Amino acid sequence: MVKRKSASSSDSMEGWSYEAKVVEIEAIIARIEAGELELAEVFDQFASAVEYLRQCETFLQQRQQQVNLLMETLNDE
Repeated sequence: MVKRKSASSSDSMEGWSYEAKVVEIEAIIARIEAGELELAEVFDQFASAVEYLRQCETFLQQRQQQVNLLMETLNDE
């Protein structure tokens, strides 16, 4: 099982791309739906897709926090 990245691990996400992960998730879904994989591979690919979704969620939460901070800064001025 892949370890979940913490919110403070943004430095280790250098080179990481939200868009690339979405493409990977879509590709996994397409392979599963097409029936191209054996059952064990379906579970492995599904686990990977879930981890990618978690990474995307963490990325979006971090960006939302940045936006909120910027908005607070604007409101304070």
